[in-house]
Amino acid sequence: MSIDRSASVHASAVIEDGAQIGADVIIGPFSLIGPNVVLADAVEVKSHAVITGRTDIGSESVIFPGAVIGEIPQDLKFKGEASRLSVGKRNRIREGVTMNTGTEGGGGLTKVGDDCLFMTGAHVAHDAVVGDRVIVANQGAIAGHCVVEDDVIIGGLSGIHQFVRVGQGAIIGAVTMVTNDVIPYGLVQGPRGQLDGLNLVGLKRRGVAREDITALRAAFQMLAQGEGAFQDRARRLGDEAQSDYVRHIVDFVLGATDRQYLTPER
Repeated sequence: MSIDRSASVHASAVIEDGAQIGADVIIGPFSLIGPNVVLADAVEVKSHAVITGRTDIGSESVIFPGAVIGEIPQDLKFKGEASRLSVGKRNRIREGVTMNTGTEGGGGLTKVGDDCLFMTGAHVAHDAVVGDRVIVANQGAIAGHCVVEDDVIIGGLSGIHQFVRVGQGAIIGAVTMVTNDVIPYGLVQGPRGQLDGLNLVGLKRRGVAREDITALRAAFQMLAQGEGAFQDRARRLGDEAQSDYVRHIVDFVLGATDRQYLTPER
């Protein structure tokens, strides 16, 4: 066990042998820190939280009461193999959030980026990869093997099906089930998620240039109304693209995937 002298650990907290606790860490009452956990500097673990497994938490992250971080996957194929959970810096992990370690079949690592917010009851399953500045609202769930790129927002009570990719800057409305890949900057809503447009509000809030937003609008129209299969339309779009944002959509659509795509309705 390694606990920095500047750390503040409540007398009722349990820190198992082998854990590494960085400078200025705060661990609240009745929390449990497992033997293979690494807490970087200035992490705060509030009361009644559990951090276990081969888990590392980046600096300045805050774990709220009742969260269970680093438990084994909810996967019947899991046989106790060594796997990990890596959580980046400055994350806010609210009450009742669960995050699981990876599995051998999925590469052995569940990974969360920096500056994310996971609201009450959110779930990140085994082998998922979550980017930076992602927001998952209350009771939202990311299933196993998913990839959620940077700046994605997932609405409350929504679920992302296993192996689905959600492209950068997309937004998923509340109470939505997403069963296929979502293009970058897409807007998805409805009980069985439909691609209804672009996340224009998010693009404007991030200060994306007007000419890029105009190019994205035109690209979406081409994807929705052009001739041929969805991938064929994306290839033609790539031949004409001048905007990096449009090229990002093209690269995403033409990339490897285990799912189909949510496509605009014609």
